[in-house]
Amino acid sequence: MTQSGEETDYIIVGAGSAGCVLANRLSENGRHRVTVLEAGGSDRRFFIHLPLGYGKLFYDPSVNWLYRAEPDPGLAGARDHGPRGKVLGGSSSINAMVWIRGHRADYEDWGRSAPGWGWEECLQTYRAIEDNEAGADAWRGSGGPLFISANRRGLHPLVKDYIAACGEAGLTPTADFNGAQQEGAGIYQMTIKGARRNSAARAFLRPAMGRANLQVITHAHVTRVLIEGGRATGVEYRQGGAGGPVRTLRARAEVILAGGAINSPQLLHLSGIGPGAMLRDLGIPVVQDNPNVGDHLSDHQGINYTWAMKVPTYNDELRPWWGKVLAGLKYFLAGTGPLAKSINHGGGFFRTSPDLPRPNMQLYMQAFSTLIPREGERPILSPDPWSGLSLGLSNCRPTSRGHIRLASPDPMVHPRITPNAFSTDHDVAEMLAAVKFLRHIAAQPAMARLIREELRPGPQITSDADLIDDFRQRSGTVYHPSCTCRMGDDPATSVLDARLRVRGVAGLRVIDASSFPNLIAGNTNAPAILMGWKGAALVLEDAR
Repeated sequence: MTQSGEETDYIIVGAGSAGCVLANRLSENGRHRVTVLEAGGSDRRFFIHLPLGYGKLFYDPSVNWLYRAEPDPGLAGARDHGPRGKVLGGSSSINAMVWIRGHRADYEDWGRSAPGWGWEECLQTYRAIEDNEAGADAWRGSGGPLFISANRRGLHPLVKDYIAACGEAGLTPTADFNGAQQEGAGIYQMTIKGARRNSAARAFLRPAMGRANLQVITHAHVTRVLIEGGRATGVEYRQGGAGGPVRTLRARAEVILAGGAINSPQLLHLSGIGPGAMLRDLGIPVVQDNPNVGDHLSDHQGINYTWAMKVPTYNDELRPWWGKVLAGLKYFLAGTGPLAKSINHGGGFFRTSPDLPRPNMQLYMQAFSTLIPREGERPILSPDPWSGLSLGLSNCRPTSRGHIRLASPDPMVHPRITPNAFSTDHDVAEMLAAVKFLRHIAAQPAMARLIREELRPGPQITSDADLIDDFRQRSGTVYHPSCTCRMGDDPATSVLDARLRVRGVAGLRVIDASSFPNLIAGNTNAPAILMGWKGAALVLEDAR
Protein backbone atom coordinates (compact mmCIF):
# COMPACT_ATOMS: atom_id res chain seq x y z
CA MET A 1 0.00 0.00 0.00
CA THR A 2 1.35 3.40 -0.99
CA GLN A 3 1.01 5.86 1.87
CA SER A 4 0.16 9.52 1.39
CA GLY A 5 3.23 11.55 0.50
CA GLU A 6 5.36 8.70 -0.88
CA GLU A 7 7.57 9.29 -3.91
CA THR A 8 8.31 7.47 -7.13
CA ASP A 9 10.11 8.44 -10.32
CA TYR A 10 7.31 8.00 -12.85
CA ILE A 11 3.59 7.98 -12.17
CA ILE A 12 1.46 6.36 -14.87
CA VAL A 13 -2.25 7.12 -14.56
CA GLY A 14 -4.18 4.25 -16.13
CA ALA A 15 -3.23 0.63 -16.84
CA GLY A 16 -4.85 0.48 -20.26
CA SER A 17 -3.35 -0.33 -23.66
CA ALA A 18 -0.73 2.42 -23.55
CA GLY A 19 -0.27 2.41 -19.77
CA CYS A 20 0.65 -1.30 -19.64
CA VAL A 21 3.29 -0.81 -22.33
CA LEU A 22 4.67 2.25 -20.54
CA ALA A 23 4.90 0.34 -17.26
CA ASN A 24 6.84 -2.46 -18.92
CA ARG A 25 9.23 -0.27 -20.88
CA LEU A 26 9.95 2.34 -18.20
CA SER A 27 10.70 -0.28 -15.55
CA GLU A 28 12.72 -2.56 -17.84
CA ASN A 29 16.20 -1.15 -17.18
CA GLY A 30 15.73 -1.23 -13.40
CA ARG A 31 16.95 2.32 -12.92
CA HIS A 32 13.57 3.98 -12.43
CA ARG A 33 10.86 3.42 -9.88
CA VAL A 34 7.52 3.30 -11.68
CA THR A 35 4.07 3.40 -10.09
CA VAL A 36 0.87 2.67 -12.01
CA LEU A 37 -2.46 3.90 -10.63
CA GLU A 38 -5.50 2.12 -12.07
CA ALA A 39 -9.07 3.09 -11.16
CA GLY A 40 -10.32 -0.44 -11.84
CA GLY A 41 -9.38 -3.79 -10.41
CA SER A 42 -7.70 -7.03 -11.43
CA ASP A 43 -8.13 -8.58 -14.86
CA ARG A 44 -8.24 -12.08 -13.38
CA ARG A 45 -11.82 -12.66 -14.51
CA PHE A 46 -13.12 -15.53 -16.58
CA PHE A 47 -15.03 -13.48 -19.16
CA ILE A 48 -12.02 -11.21 -19.77
CA HIS A 49 -9.80 -14.11 -20.78
CA LEU A 50 -12.51 -15.97 -22.71
CA PRO A 51 -12.23 -14.34 -26.18
CA LEU A 52 -15.96 -14.15 -26.91
CA GLY A 53 -16.63 -13.20 -23.30
CA TYR A 54 -16.49 -9.51 -24.14
CA GLY A 55 -20.22 -9.66 -24.84
CA LYS A 56 -20.68 -10.25 -21.09
CA LEU A 57 -18.54 -7.18 -20.27
CA PHE A 58 -20.38 -4.70 -22.48
CA TYR A 59 -22.56 -3.48 -19.60
CA ASP A 60 -20.58 -4.78 -16.61
CA PRO A 61 -19.84 -1.91 -14.18
CA SER A 62 -17.17 -3.93 -12.38
CA VAL A 63 -14.82 -3.62 -15.40
CA ASN A 64 -16.43 -0.90 -17.50
CA TRP A 65 -16.77 2.87 -17.11
CA LEU A 66 -20.18 2.68 -18.85
CA TYR A 67 -20.06 6.18 -20.27
CA ARG A 68 -23.13 7.70 -21.89
CA ALA A 69 -22.87 10.46 -24.42
CA GLU A 70 -25.06 13.54 -24.50
CA PRO A 71 -28.22 13.34 -26.67
CA ASP A 72 -26.93 13.51 -30.23
CA PRO A 73 -29.01 15.00 -33.06
CA GLY A 74 -26.88 13.06 -35.53
CA LEU A 75 -28.08 9.83 -33.92
CA ALA A 76 -31.74 10.85 -33.81
CA GLY A 77 -31.31 12.25 -30.30
CA ALA A 78 -29.98 9.03 -28.74
CA ARG A 79 -27.47 8.96 -25.89
CA ASP A 80 -24.89 6.53 -27.17
CA HIS A 81 -23.37 3.86 -24.91
CA GLY A 82 -19.60 4.22 -24.44
CA PRO A 83 -17.96 1.15 -22.89
CA ARG A 84 -14.34 1.75 -21.81
CA GLY A 85 -12.21 -0.63 -19.79
CA LYS A 86 -11.97 0.07 -16.05
CA VAL A 87 -9.63 -2.82 -15.23
CA LEU A 88 -6.00 -3.84 -15.73
CA GLY A 89 -5.55 -3.82 -19.49
CA GLY A 90 -8.15 -1.08 -19.93
CA SER A 91 -10.17 -1.40 -23.11
CA SER A 92 -7.77 -4.09 -24.41
CA SER A 93 -9.40 -6.31 -21.75
CA ILE A 94 -12.95 -5.79 -23.04
CA ASN A 95 -12.56 -5.09 -26.77
CA ALA A 96 -13.13 -7.27 -29.85
CA MET A 97 -9.37 -8.02 -30.17
CA VAL A 98 -9.03 -7.04 -33.86
CA TRP A 99 -5.44 -6.00 -34.67
CA ILE A 100 -5.41 -3.23 -37.27
CA ARG A 101 -2.63 -0.66 -37.54
CA GLY A 102 -4.26 1.71 -40.01
CA HIS A 103 -3.32 2.86 -43.48
CA ARG A 104 0.26 3.99 -44.09
CA ALA A 105 -1.10 7.35 -45.31
CA ASP A 106 -2.64 7.88 -41.87
CA TYR A 107 0.85 7.84 -40.38
CA GLU A 108 2.20 10.02 -43.15
CA ASP A 109 -0.45 12.50 -42.02
CA TRP A 110 0.75 12.08 -38.42
CA GLY A 111 4.35 12.71 -39.45
CA ARG A 112 3.45 15.98 -41.15
CA SER A 113 1.99 17.40 -37.94
CA ALA A 114 4.21 15.57 -35.42
CA PRO A 115 7.81 14.88 -36.48
CA GLY A 116 8.98 11.38 -35.61
CA TRP A 117 5.53 9.83 -36.03
CA GLY A 118 5.63 9.13 -39.78
CA TRP A 119 5.01 5.78 -41.43
CA GLU A 120 8.56 4.43 -41.51
CA GLU A 121 9.14 5.21 -37.81
CA CYS A 122 5.83 3.68 -36.81
CA LEU A 123 6.28 0.61 -39.03
CA GLN A 124 9.58 -0.24 -37.35
CA THR A 125 7.95 0.18 -33.95
CA TYR A 126 5.09 -2.13 -34.86
CA ARG A 127 7.55 -4.77 -36.06
CA ALA A 128 9.38 -4.55 -32.71
CA ILE A 129 6.10 -4.92 -30.77
CA GLU A 130 4.70 -7.89 -32.69
CA ASP A 131 5.13 -11.63 -32.57
CA ASN A 132 2.87 -12.40 -35.51
CA GLU A 133 1.79 -15.99 -35.95
CA ALA A 134 2.09 -15.55 -39.72
CA GLY A 135 5.82 -14.86 -39.37
CA ALA A 136 8.03 -11.87 -40.07
CA ASP A 137 8.25 -10.06 -43.38
CA ALA A 138 8.73 -6.48 -44.50
CA TRP A 139 5.48 -5.55 -42.75
CA ARG A 140 4.99 -7.97 -39.86
CA GLY A 141 7.14 -8.48 -36.78
CA SER A 142 8.24 -11.68 -35.07
CA GLY A 143 9.69 -12.24 -31.61
CA GLY A 144 8.16 -9.15 -29.98
CA PRO A 145 6.21 -9.23 -26.70
CA LEU A 146 2.73 -9.16 -28.27
CA PHE A 147 1.57 -12.39 -29.91
CA ILE A 148 -0.95 -11.83 -32.71
CA SER A 149 -3.04 -14.67 -34.07
CA ALA A 150 -3.19 -14.98 -37.86
CA ASN A 151 -6.70 -16.40 -37.30
CA ARG A 152 -6.58 -18.93 -40.13
CA ARG A 153 -8.23 -21.89 -38.37
CA GLY A 154 -11.70 -22.53 -37.03
CA LEU A 155 -13.46 -19.79 -39.01
CA HIS A 156 -17.18 -20.01 -39.67
CA PRO A 157 -17.88 -21.50 -43.15
CA LEU A 158 -19.73 -18.32 -44.16
CA VAL A 159 -16.44 -16.36 -44.10
CA LYS A 160 -15.35 -17.86 -47.45
CA ASP A 161 -18.75 -17.02 -48.96
CA TYR A 162 -18.46 -13.46 -47.69
CA ILE A 163 -14.98 -13.04 -49.20
CA ALA A 164 -16.20 -14.53 -52.47
CA ALA A 165 -19.17 -12.14 -52.56
CA CYS A 166 -16.88 -9.18 -51.91
CA GLY A 167 -14.77 -10.29 -54.87
CA GLU A 168 -17.87 -10.48 -57.05
CA ALA A 169 -18.74 -6.97 -55.87
CA GLY A 170 -15.34 -5.68 -56.98
CA LEU A 171 -13.48 -5.85 -53.65
CA THR A 172 -10.60 -8.26 -54.14
CA PRO A 173 -9.23 -10.49 -51.36
CA THR A 174 -6.46 -9.14 -49.13
CA ALA A 175 -4.27 -11.57 -47.22
CA ASP A 176 -3.03 -9.06 -44.63
CA PHE A 177 -4.76 -5.78 -43.77
CA ASN A 178 -1.53 -4.74 -42.01
CA GLY A 179 0.58 -5.54 -45.05
CA ALA A 180 1.26 -3.89 -48.37
CA GLN A 181 -2.43 -3.24 -49.17
CA GLN A 182 -5.17 -2.45 -46.68
CA GLU A 183 -7.98 -2.30 -49.24
CA GLY A 184 -9.90 -5.52 -49.89
CA ALA A 185 -11.77 -8.26 -48.03
CA GLY A 186 -10.23 -10.89 -45.79
CA ILE A 187 -9.68 -12.27 -42.30
CA TYR A 188 -8.83 -10.18 -39.26
CA GLN A 189 -5.74 -10.81 -37.17
CA MET A 190 -6.53 -10.92 -33.46
CA THR A 191 -4.81 -10.39 -30.13
CA ILE A 192 -5.55 -13.94 -28.97
CA LYS A 193 -2.95 -16.40 -27.67
CA GLY A 194 -3.62 -19.99 -26.70
CA ALA A 195 -7.40 -19.49 -27.00
CA ARG A 196 -7.21 -16.64 -24.45
CA ARG A 197 -7.44 -12.88 -24.87
CA ASN A 198 -3.96 -11.42 -25.22
CA SER A 199 -4.62 -8.02 -23.65
CA ALA A 200 -2.01 -5.36 -22.97
CA ALA A 201 -2.10 -6.46 -19.33
CA ARG A 202 -1.28 -10.06 -20.26
CA ALA A 203 1.38 -9.19 -22.86
CA PHE A 204 3.10 -6.24 -21.17
CA LEU A 205 2.05 -5.53 -17.59
CA ARG A 206 1.95 -8.96 -15.97
CA PRO A 207 5.44 -9.96 -17.20
CA ALA A 208 6.78 -6.76 -15.57
CA MET A 209 4.89 -6.96 -12.27
CA GLY A 210 7.56 -9.11 -10.64
CA ARG A 211 10.11 -6.31 -10.91
CA ALA A 212 11.00 -4.66 -7.60
CA ASN A 213 10.92 -1.19 -9.19
CA LEU A 214 7.34 -1.47 -10.51
CA GLN A 215 4.29 -0.99 -8.32
CA VAL A 216 0.71 -1.35 -9.58
CA ILE A 217 -2.06 0.04 -7.37
CA THR A 218 -5.63 -0.88 -8.33
CA HIS A 219 -8.87 0.83 -7.27
CA ALA A 220 -6.91 4.10 -7.27
CA HIS A 221 -8.97 6.86 -8.91
CA VAL A 222 -6.73 9.83 -9.65
CA THR A 223 -8.58 13.07 -8.92
CA ARG A 224 -6.04 15.70 -9.98
CA VAL A 225 -2.45 16.31 -10.99
CA LEU A 226 -0.46 18.37 -8.49
CA ILE A 227 1.20 21.30 -10.25
CA GLU A 228 3.66 23.55 -8.46
CA GLY A 229 5.57 26.39 -10.10
CA GLY A 230 4.46 25.28 -13.56
CA ARG A 231 5.61 21.69 -13.05
CA ALA A 232 3.68 18.47 -12.39
CA THR A 233 4.96 17.12 -9.09
CA GLY A 234 2.55 14.29 -8.36
CA VAL A 235 -1.10 13.32 -8.12
CA GLU A 236 -3.91 12.99 -5.65
CA TYR A 237 -5.98 9.84 -5.83
CA ARG A 238 -8.88 8.29 -4.02
CA GLN A 239 -8.33 4.75 -2.81
CA GLY A 240 -11.24 2.31 -3.00
CA GLY A 241 -14.04 4.36 -4.52
CA ALA A 242 -15.94 7.59 -3.85
CA GLY A 243 -15.81 7.22 -0.08
CA GLY A 244 -12.20 6.12 0.12
CA PRO A 245 -9.32 8.12 1.58
CA VAL A 246 -7.52 10.71 -0.56
CA ARG A 247 -3.80 10.00 -0.91
CA THR A 248 -0.92 11.79 -2.59
CA LEU A 249 1.94 10.38 -4.58
CA ARG A 250 4.92 12.49 -5.66
CA ALA A 251 6.83 12.07 -8.92
CA ARG A 252 10.54 12.83 -8.97
CA ALA A 253 10.63 12.70 -12.78
CA GLU A 254 7.27 12.85 -14.60
CA VAL A 255 3.54 12.31 -14.38
CA ILE A 256 2.16 10.45 -17.43
CA LEU A 257 -1.56 10.33 -18.15
CA ALA A 258 -2.63 7.16 -19.96
CA GLY A 259 -6.33 7.06 -19.18
CA GLY A 260 -7.59 7.29 -22.75
CA ALA A 261 -9.57 9.77 -24.82
CA ILE A 262 -12.20 10.41 -22.14
CA ASN A 263 -10.34 10.10 -18.84
CA SER A 264 -7.17 12.00 -19.78
CA PRO A 265 -8.84 15.27 -20.86
CA GLN A 266 -11.15 15.02 -17.84
CA LEU A 267 -8.15 14.76 -15.52
CA LEU A 268 -6.39 17.68 -17.21
CA HIS A 269 -9.55 19.74 -16.75
CA LEU A 270 -9.76 18.79 -13.06
CA SER A 271 -6.12 19.86 -12.72
CA GLY A 272 -6.74 23.33 -14.19
CA ILE A 273 -5.57 22.63 -17.75
CA GLY A 274 -8.14 23.28 -20.43
CA PRO A 275 -10.66 25.89 -21.62
CA GLY A 276 -10.26 28.74 -19.14
CA ALA A 277 -13.86 29.94 -19.18
CA MET A 278 -15.23 26.46 -18.43
CA LEU A 279 -12.74 25.94 -15.59
CA ARG A 280 -13.53 29.31 -14.00
CA ASP A 281 -17.28 28.64 -14.22
CA LEU A 282 -16.73 25.43 -12.25
CA GLY A 283 -14.50 27.10 -9.67
CA ILE A 284 -11.31 25.34 -10.80
CA PRO A 285 -8.17 27.54 -10.74
CA VAL A 286 -6.75 27.89 -14.24
CA VAL A 287 -3.19 26.60 -14.52
CA GLN A 288 -2.97 26.56 -18.31
CA ASP A 289 -5.70 27.93 -20.57
CA ASN A 290 -5.81 25.63 -23.59
CA PRO A 291 -9.15 25.30 -25.41
CA ASN A 292 -7.92 22.20 -27.26
CA VAL A 293 -8.05 20.00 -24.16
CA GLY A 294 -11.12 17.84 -24.73
CA ASP A 295 -11.69 19.16 -28.25
CA HIS A 296 -11.20 17.39 -31.60
CA LEU A 297 -13.01 14.27 -30.35
CA SER A 298 -12.95 11.84 -33.27
CA ASP A 299 -14.68 8.48 -33.41
CA HIS A 300 -15.78 5.91 -35.95
CA GLN A 301 -19.53 5.49 -36.38
CA GLY A 302 -20.87 2.10 -37.40
CA ILE A 303 -24.00 0.22 -38.37
CA ASN A 304 -24.99 -3.41 -39.06
CA TYR A 305 -27.25 -4.74 -41.79
CA THR A 306 -28.76 -8.12 -40.87
CA TRP A 307 -30.09 -10.99 -42.95
CA ALA A 308 -31.93 -14.21 -42.08
CA MET A 309 -29.97 -17.07 -43.62
CA LYS A 310 -30.88 -20.43 -45.16
CA VAL A 311 -27.84 -22.01 -43.48
CA PRO A 312 -26.85 -22.20 -39.80
CA THR A 313 -24.97 -19.35 -38.17
CA TYR A 314 -23.60 -18.85 -34.67
CA ASN A 315 -27.11 -17.84 -33.57
CA ASP A 316 -28.10 -21.50 -33.85
CA GLU A 317 -25.16 -22.52 -31.66
CA LEU A 318 -25.08 -19.72 -29.09
CA ARG A 319 -28.79 -19.13 -28.39
CA PRO A 320 -30.19 -22.52 -27.16
CA TRP A 321 -28.96 -23.92 -23.85
CA TRP A 322 -27.67 -27.08 -25.49
CA GLY A 323 -25.75 -25.01 -28.01
CA LYS A 324 -24.09 -23.05 -25.22
CA VAL A 325 -23.09 -26.34 -23.57
CA LEU A 326 -21.63 -27.65 -26.83
CA ALA A 327 -19.70 -24.40 -27.39
CA GLY A 328 -18.37 -24.63 -23.84
CA LEU A 329 -17.20 -28.21 -24.33
CA LYS A 330 -15.42 -27.28 -27.57
CA TYR A 331 -13.65 -24.45 -25.80
CA PHE A 332 -12.64 -26.21 -22.60
CA LEU A 333 -11.68 -29.53 -24.21
CA ALA A 334 -9.95 -28.29 -27.36
CA GLY A 335 -9.69 -24.48 -27.25
CA THR A 336 -11.86 -24.23 -30.35
CA GLY A 337 -15.36 -23.13 -31.37
CA PRO A 338 -17.02 -19.72 -31.34
CA LEU A 339 -15.95 -18.91 -27.76
CA ALA A 340 -12.28 -19.01 -28.80
CA LYS A 341 -12.52 -16.00 -31.15
CA SER A 342 -13.93 -12.56 -31.62
CA ILE A 343 -17.26 -12.54 -33.42
CA ASN A 344 -15.67 -10.47 -36.24
CA HIS A 345 -13.94 -13.24 -38.19
CA GLY A 346 -13.71 -11.31 -41.42
CA GLY A 347 -13.89 -7.78 -42.67
CA GLY A 348 -12.29 -5.40 -45.08
CA PHE A 349 -11.71 -1.87 -46.27
CA PHE A 350 -13.20 -0.15 -49.31
CA ARG A 351 -13.62 3.22 -50.99
CA THR A 352 -17.05 4.72 -51.53
CA SER A 353 -15.67 6.46 -54.63
CA PRO A 354 -12.90 5.39 -57.03
CA ASP A 355 -11.62 8.96 -56.89
CA LEU A 356 -10.51 8.55 -53.26
CA PRO A 357 -6.80 7.83 -52.74
CA ARG A 358 -7.34 5.32 -49.91
CA PRO A 359 -10.16 3.35 -48.27
CA ASN A 360 -12.63 5.38 -46.26
CA MET A 361 -14.83 2.54 -44.93
CA GLN A 362 -14.19 -0.57 -42.84
CA LEU A 363 -16.24 -3.80 -43.05
CA TYR A 364 -17.10 -6.33 -40.35
CA MET A 365 -18.46 -9.79 -41.15
CA GLN A 366 -20.28 -11.61 -38.33
CA ALA A 367 -21.89 -15.04 -38.70
CA PHE A 368 -24.14 -13.87 -35.90
CA SER A 369 -26.79 -11.26 -35.31
CA THR A 370 -28.16 -9.41 -32.30
CA LEU A 371 -30.14 -6.26 -31.71
CA ILE A 372 -27.94 -3.61 -30.08
CA PRO A 373 -30.06 -1.99 -27.33
CA ARG A 374 -30.84 1.69 -27.67
CA GLU A 375 -31.35 4.10 -24.81
CA GLY A 376 -33.98 2.86 -22.34
CA GLU A 377 -33.88 -0.72 -23.62
CA ARG A 378 -32.75 -3.69 -21.55
CA PRO A 379 -28.93 -3.77 -21.65
CA ILE A 380 -28.38 -7.32 -22.85
CA LEU A 381 -26.80 -8.83 -25.94
CA SER A 382 -28.42 -12.09 -27.05
CA PRO A 383 -28.42 -13.90 -30.41
CA ASP A 384 -31.52 -13.38 -32.54
CA PRO A 385 -33.90 -16.39 -32.58
CA TRP A 386 -33.12 -17.22 -36.20
CA SER A 387 -30.08 -18.02 -38.35
CA GLY A 388 -28.74 -14.48 -38.70
CA LEU A 389 -25.75 -12.87 -40.39
CA SER A 390 -24.63 -9.27 -40.05
CA LEU A 391 -22.45 -7.17 -42.29
CA GLY A 392 -21.32 -4.03 -40.56
CA LEU A 393 -19.28 -1.02 -41.50
CA SER A 394 -17.78 2.08 -39.97
CA ASN A 395 -16.38 5.27 -41.43
CA CYS A 396 -12.58 5.47 -41.36
CA ARG A 397 -11.99 9.21 -41.48
CA PRO A 398 -15.09 11.08 -40.28
CA THR A 399 -14.93 14.85 -40.44
CA SER A 400 -17.43 15.33 -37.59
CA ARG A 401 -15.78 16.48 -34.36
CA GLY A 402 -17.08 16.32 -30.81
CA HIS A 403 -15.73 17.30 -27.43
CA ILE A 404 -15.31 16.30 -23.79
CA ARG A 405 -16.26 18.76 -21.03
CA LEU A 406 -16.54 18.53 -17.27
CA ALA A 407 -20.05 18.05 -15.96
CA SER A 408 -18.91 18.83 -12.42
CA PRO A 409 -15.73 19.65 -10.47
CA ASP A 410 -16.39 16.37 -8.63
CA PRO A 411 -13.84 13.93 -10.13
CA MET A 412 -16.17 10.97 -9.52
CA VAL A 413 -18.80 12.40 -11.91
CA HIS A 414 -18.51 11.31 -15.53
CA PRO A 415 -17.69 14.11 -17.98
CA ARG A 416 -20.04 15.28 -20.71
CA ILE A 417 -19.30 13.51 -23.99
CA THR A 418 -20.65 15.23 -27.10
CA PRO A 419 -19.87 13.13 -30.21
CA ASN A 420 -21.61 15.31 -32.85
CA ALA A 421 -21.95 12.21 -35.04
CA PHE A 422 -22.87 12.78 -38.71
CA SER A 423 -22.72 16.55 -38.18
CA THR A 424 -21.10 17.18 -41.58
CA ASP A 425 -22.56 16.63 -45.05
CA HIS A 426 -19.39 14.69 -45.92
CA ASP A 427 -20.02 12.05 -43.25
CA VAL A 428 -23.67 11.65 -44.19
CA ALA A 429 -22.92 11.31 -47.92
CA GLU A 430 -20.19 8.71 -47.52
CA MET A 431 -22.24 6.63 -45.06
CA LEU A 432 -25.14 6.66 -47.51
CA ALA A 433 -22.87 5.34 -50.25
CA ALA A 434 -21.40 2.78 -47.86
CA VAL A 435 -24.68 1.19 -46.73
CA LYS A 436 -25.66 0.80 -50.37
CA PHE A 437 -22.45 -1.17 -50.86
CA LEU A 438 -23.45 -3.55 -48.06
CA ARG A 439 -26.53 -4.47 -50.05
CA HIS A 440 -24.40 -4.76 -53.18
CA ILE A 441 -22.23 -7.39 -51.45
CA ALA A 442 -25.29 -9.29 -50.20
CA ALA A 443 -26.78 -9.30 -53.73
CA GLN A 444 -23.80 -11.17 -55.22
CA PRO A 445 -24.34 -14.84 -56.10
CA ALA A 446 -21.96 -16.16 -53.42
CA MET A 447 -24.13 -14.58 -50.70
CA ALA A 448 -27.55 -14.20 -52.33
CA ARG A 449 -27.98 -17.99 -52.66
CA LEU A 450 -27.65 -18.32 -48.86
CA ILE A 451 -29.91 -15.41 -47.82
CA ARG A 452 -33.54 -15.90 -46.90
CA GLU A 453 -34.43 -12.22 -46.42
CA GLU A 454 -33.08 -8.88 -45.25
CA LEU A 455 -34.31 -8.07 -41.74
CA ARG A 456 -32.53 -4.86 -40.73
CA PRO A 457 -33.29 -2.33 -41.98
CA GLY A 458 -35.58 -4.33 -44.30
CA PRO A 459 -36.26 -4.22 -48.05
CA GLN A 460 -38.85 -1.46 -47.62
CA ILE A 461 -36.05 1.02 -46.82
CA THR A 462 -34.90 2.12 -50.27
CA SER A 463 -34.89 5.89 -50.74
CA ASP A 464 -31.86 7.97 -49.81
CA ALA A 465 -33.92 9.82 -47.21
CA ASP A 466 -35.06 6.57 -45.60
CA LEU A 467 -31.54 5.10 -45.63
CA ILE A 468 -30.17 8.23 -43.95
CA ASP A 469 -32.95 8.18 -41.38
CA ASP A 470 -32.21 4.52 -40.71
CA PHE A 471 -28.51 4.97 -40.07
CA ARG A 472 -29.20 7.95 -37.84
CA GLN A 473 -31.59 5.73 -35.88
CA ARG A 474 -29.38 2.64 -35.69
CA SER A 475 -25.76 3.81 -35.95
CA GLY A 476 -23.45 4.35 -33.03
CA THR A 477 -19.87 4.49 -31.92
CA VAL A 478 -17.62 1.51 -32.63
CA TYR A 479 -15.68 2.52 -29.52
CA HIS A 480 -12.65 4.29 -30.99
CA PRO A 481 -12.66 7.75 -29.30
CA SER A 482 -9.42 9.60 -29.97
CA CYS A 483 -7.60 12.92 -30.41
CA THR A 484 -8.93 14.83 -27.36
CA CYS A 485 -5.39 15.72 -26.19
CA ARG A 486 -3.89 15.64 -29.66
CA MET A 487 -0.23 16.22 -30.40
CA GLY A 488 1.03 18.45 -33.16
CA ASP A 489 3.45 21.17 -34.14
CA ASP A 490 0.83 23.95 -34.02
CA PRO A 491 0.14 25.16 -30.46
CA ALA A 492 -3.11 26.74 -31.67
CA THR A 493 -4.65 23.35 -32.51
CA SER A 494 -2.97 20.87 -30.16
CA VAL A 495 -2.40 20.02 -26.50
CA LEU A 496 0.89 18.16 -26.78
CA ASP A 497 4.12 18.60 -28.69
CA ALA A 498 5.56 15.74 -30.75
CA ARG A 499 7.26 14.37 -27.62
CA LEU A 500 3.83 14.06 -25.98
CA ARG A 501 4.55 16.81 -23.43
CA VAL A 502 1.68 18.98 -22.26
CA ARG A 503 2.31 22.50 -23.47
CA GLY A 504 2.88 24.98 -20.67
CA VAL A 505 3.38 22.40 -17.86
CA ALA A 506 6.74 20.73 -17.27
CA GLY A 507 7.00 17.10 -16.21
CA LEU A 508 3.59 16.14 -17.62
CA ARG A 509 2.79 14.00 -20.65
CA VAL A 510 -0.27 12.33 -22.13
CA ILE A 511 0.42 9.02 -23.84
CA ASP A 512 -2.70 7.21 -25.06
CA ALA A 513 -5.33 7.36 -27.81
CA SER A 514 -6.19 10.93 -26.85
CA SER A 515 -2.71 11.87 -28.14
CA PHE A 516 -3.42 10.84 -31.75
CA PRO A 517 -3.04 13.79 -34.14
CA ASN A 518 -5.82 12.30 -36.28
CA LEU A 519 -7.99 9.21 -36.15
CA ILE A 520 -6.53 6.30 -38.09
CA ALA A 521 -8.44 4.02 -40.48
CA GLY A 522 -9.29 0.98 -38.40
CA ASN A 523 -9.47 -0.34 -34.85
CA THR A 524 -7.52 1.79 -32.40
CA ASN A 525 -6.00 -0.75 -30.00
CA ALA A 526 -2.87 -1.22 -32.13
CA PRO A 527 -2.04 2.50 -32.41
CA ALA A 528 -2.74 2.95 -28.68
CA ILE A 529 -0.12 0.27 -27.95
CA LEU A 530 2.19 1.95 -30.47
CA MET A 531 1.70 5.20 -28.57
CA GLY A 532 2.83 3.56 -25.34
CA TRP A 533 5.90 1.97 -26.93
CA LYS A 534 7.13 5.09 -28.75
CA GLY A 535 6.10 7.31 -25.85
CA ALA A 536 8.22 5.27 -23.44
CA ALA A 537 11.20 5.68 -25.74
CA LEU A 538 10.75 9.45 -25.67
CA VAL A 539 10.51 9.49 -21.87
CA LEU A 540 13.69 7.41 -21.53
CA GLU A 541 15.56 9.59 -24.02
CA ASP A 542 14.67 12.70 -22.03
CA ALA A 543 15.77 11.02 -18.78
CA ARG A 544 19.37 10.68 -19.96
